[in-house]
Amino acid sequence: MQHKILIVDDEPVIREVLEFNLKSEGFDVAGAESAEEAMAKMDAGYSLILLDVMMGGMSGYKFAETLRNQHNQTPIIFLTAKDTENDMLTGFSVGGDDYISKPFSIKEVIARIKAVLKRRKAIESDRFIFKDLTVDFNLKIITLCNEKVALTKTEFKILAFLIRHRDKVIPRHEFIDEIWKDYPYITERTVDVHITRLRKKLGDYARLISHTSGFGYRFNL
Repeated sequence: MQHKILIVDDEPVIREVLEFNLKSEGFDVAGAESAEEAMAKMDAGYSLILLDVMMGGMSGYKFAETLRNQHNQTPIIFLTAKDTENDMLTGFSVGGDDYISKPFSIKEVIARIKAVLKRRKAIESDRFIFKDLTVDFNLKIITLCNEKVALTKTEFKILAFLIRHRDKVIPRHEFIDEIWKDYPYITERTVDVHITRLRKKLGDYARLISHTSGFGYRFNL
């Protein structure tokens, strides 16, 4: 999967240099000259944000804090000329994942991006987080708005299967092969019933599980 990077900086030259070099590394890159413009682009599903601190209008710190308050966990690397210890602590306290001082080395930026993405991938292999919904695959716990959701073992397996294959529509027979492989008499209707119950327990997040008539189910973000 190609990672999408959003560069938020009010200096066009910095955006252009970063964009050119990141595209050369195989990243899909977009730019924004302000936090306000970046906020309007957050539906695009970025893998990481390179974020300047001092900009006209909303600061980078405020933008990061706003995203975290909205339960957006997109990794953030701050790029800034403000490099005191207090500045760095502020960056981390509002949800930053890393902090790079200007002027910076392009090689260092690329290395830091890859390191943050690698760490995030390791976390995501154990947990799935989307806004107020958290699924812990190791502990087999689902929380919604900080409240535990009581799923059966089968419902948890279905949800985990959907999340781990969220790039495709999953036919009912694949659920049967994965979840009920030791039960030869399970029908496709059984899949429908369990997914209906699962969607009810997810409340407003039931919309994440969609049904494609004639094909199967998909987990949509």
